Amino acid sequence: MNVTINGAAHEVPDGTTVAQAILTLTAATTGVAVAVNDEVVTRSAWETTALGDSDRMEVLTAVQGG
Repeated sequence: MNVTINGAAHEVPDGTTVAQAILTLTAATTGVAVAVNDEVVTRSAWETTALGDSDRMEVLTAVQGG
């Protein structure tokens, strides 16, 4: 199945969850926010939210600096 993650096309297996998709992008466990099809997905729902074909997922990671 094809999904778009941060603007790039990715082929993922059927049934891939938000949590599984995030692991392909970052090992960060904090400071990460996710939206699927312009709807924020809370961290508590990552494991149970499955991606569908043609879904758009945006992953934002907080960065400190100054």
